[in-house]
Amino acid sequence: MTIVSEPRAAAMTESRPRFTPLQRALHWLMAIGVLSMLFIGVGMVSTVTQTHLTLVSIHKPLGIALLVLVIIRIAVRLTTGAPALPADLPEPMKLAAKLSHLAFYGLMVSMPLIGWAMLSAADYPITLWGGFTLPPIVSPSRELHAWLWDAHRTLAFCFFALVLLHIAAALFHVLVRRDGVFQQMAGGEG
Repeated sequence: MTIVSEPRAAAMTESRPRFTPLQRALHWLMAIGVLSMLFIGVGMVSTVTQTHLTLVSIHKPLGIALLVLVIIRIAVRLTTGAPALPADLPEPMKLAAKLSHLAFYGLMVSMPLIGWAMLSAADYPITLWGGFTLPPIVSPSRELHAWLWDAHRTLAFCFFALVLLHIAAALFHVLVRRDGVFQQMAGGEG
């Protein structure tokens, strides 16, 4: 008896009806975390009161937690795959879905790393829960800190726009197309 291993690409187009429970849990946990981070970030740059320090003390460890979760999520996605999109979905929409997910993963990885590098460049420690402090990943540099701060802020606006687009696409699938795409991640009947 010969065992033929399936190529990894086949896992990405699996025909099961919905994402696994682990994938759905990671998605919704990260959705809450990402939305929280975006609003915490807006609050951080909107105030110079004591609230700013409180928000920063939440923002830093939550960003690192999201980085760990997205690494797990990528590993699960690469090994488990995803349900196929509806066959009748127009090709430009399929491409938009693929590109938006790549952008999401790119931002979910790069945003915490840029934040970590930005704080390292400013010589600020990133202290996590339990008093554990992350090592710096770049040398202190005012110029680099300023550049990374601008990049972090600009990408946050891009991330917010992508979140809005993602929510709009989900609503389009559930309210207009009624094609089961939303239920793949939400569960329930398609």
